[in-house]
Amino acid sequence: MKSLEELEKIRKQAQEALKVREGQKPVRIVVAMGTCGIAAGAREVMTTILEELAARSLSDVSVTQTGCMGLCEQEPLVTVEKPGQPAVTYGNINAERARRIVAQHLVNDAVVGEWVVATKR
Repeated sequence: MKSLEELEKIRKQAQEALKVREGQKPVRIVVAMGTCGIAAGAREVMTTILEELAARSLSDVSVTQTGCMGLCEQEPLVTVEKPGQPAVTYGNINAERARRIVAQHLVNDAVVGEWVVATKR
């Protein structure tokens, strides 16, 4: 850092990144981050989702994490919760699949059926 302006810019970027993870938005994505999920690649999945949301300027989505969901053989798990719709949990998610979930489910409102492991009203 070479100036106060540069420090202020970094601070604002960090604050915006934290807002995405506060959980106060109408649409929520939950990534299972138990040890089984982390071992299966959940950190990379979460990072990819955050990057994809930022690239698409989707500001009405929060991204949070949870512990083990009890479906260890399906890790990494990602749940998408949209108002008025059943929560959809996707299994065996990697970075490429995470991008497709953002594009298809969040943007185009179409569930990616082949990766669904559970739905909940």
